[in-house]
Amino acid sequence: MTRVRLHLACASLFAAAFACAQHAPIAQQLTFTAYHAGGIYALGETVGWTVTAGPVAPAYAYKWTIRRNNAVVLKEGKLDLSTGKDTIEIVGDQPEMIYVAIEAYANLAPGAPGIDGGTSAPDSAKPTAAPAGSAPGFTGGNTGRDTGFYAVGAAVAPTKLGLSTPRPSDFDAFWDAKLAAQAKIPINPVLTPVQTDVPGVEMSVFALDALGSKAHGYLAKPAGDGKFPAVIQLQYAGVYALNVHGDAERAAEGWLVLNVDSHDKLPSDPSGNIPQGYQAIGNTDREKSYFLDMYLRDSRVLDYLLTRPDWDGRTIVLTGGSMGGQQSLALAGLRPDRITAALVCVPAGADTNADLDGRKAGYPFWSSENPDAMKTALYFDTVNFASRIKAPVLAGMGFIDTVSPPAGVWTMLNQIPGPTEPLPMIDSEHDNFTPLKAHPCSVRSQEILDVLVKGGVYQPKGIRP
Repeated sequence: MTRVRLHLACASLFAAAFACAQHAPIAQQLTFTAYHAGGIYALGETVGWTVTAGPVAPAYAYKWTIRRNNAVVLKEGKLDLSTGKDTIEIVGDQPEMIYVAIEAYANLAPGAPGIDGGTSAPDSAKPTAAPAGSAPGFTGGNTGRDTGFYAVGAAVAPTKLGLSTPRPSDFDAFWDAKLAAQAKIPINPVLTPVQTDVPGVEMSVFALDALGSKAHGYLAKPAGDGKFPAVIQLQYAGVYALNVHGDAERAAEGWLVLNVDSHDKLPSDPSGNIPQGYQAIGNTDREKSYFLDMYLRDSRVLDYLLTRPDWDGRTIVLTGGSMGGQQSLALAGLRPDRITAALVCVPAGADTNADLDGRKAGYPFWSSENPDAMKTALYFDTVNFASRIKAPVLAGMGFIDTVSPPAGVWTMLNQIPGPTEPLPMIDSEHDNFTPLKAHPCSVRSQEILDVLVKGGVYQPKGIRP
């Protein structure tokens, strides 16, 4: 079986907008070597990269922009590789994520690779810009986009990153009331057996009554009697059929698996009449937000798990990538006394008000120009669930991630009172853009699951360079 799964490797957050499959590697004309290999710097240190040409010979001239938390421009310049290398650097003067965008802006004249087009360059070696109104047609890059765009990132004192917006004073009361209301509704589980080609595994589709909707998904377990540790799999963004084969493979390892559809639909249904832009539904009213029912369905699945006689009564692991990580963290905060561990890769939904505080916000990308949306977002933001979490948390973050910005992930981790394991992936965009660069989080998650399924204890490591 496949031991390591890339959570978003063949699924896009916005299926029509991003193409996942890369039919050939994207050529790279630039190589970046960080001053600190782990990408983490102390306050006052110089954050920087040495830039060299290759492995493909540069065909373009490049300009760069350094931004604090991918929002505030700190410094700009152009690369000059005429001597074989150049540097990009800045002093890290506050807790922050440094994001550097390096963009191709002109074609180089033949025979003059690396010249930046400055006044010292001979006319024959100066870059030639594309004619006005025409597409430049640049290729290459390290962010999963074959457009001549590169990015590098670093963290400065990231464990000191704090909330961009105060936590609502009635946050706990709001969610406690919702959970209490849902507790009054009978679960009424309906299980329908389904076939699997994985030997030694039993599978069913489940449907459960929740507050205002129904929770659906797949249940998989080792065949026969026994009591098993449980894993609840939460799903990344989009509308699609769930991976029934992957659930069976996980169950074959010895897990009781509940794979939860993010929507009120059959897990085998690829659409279910769910709008593609569901994340914006009700985003100006906490009582109408699409995420309200989603989070409550997740909690209802946990309610059901607790009733099953084949659960071992001890171990419950939450796992998911992107929006699945968002849901895992919310559920870990909603039901802190029941969760053993949360293993999340590039979790979304953190620091939703970031654009109001000089940071770049990510998914669900609610407009910072709408005060009602910003107020509503706080009730579904993982940074505000984090202080309730008691379980140890692994969180993988891409330092150049533009969907789940790392500043938000760090901020979320910094609110958790218990042990955490930040997993920096310094050259990774979101894992639907650069799945192989996000691979270390899947590897580490599997290592932890292998310990827990055997009855071991997850002991989070410190910052892993």
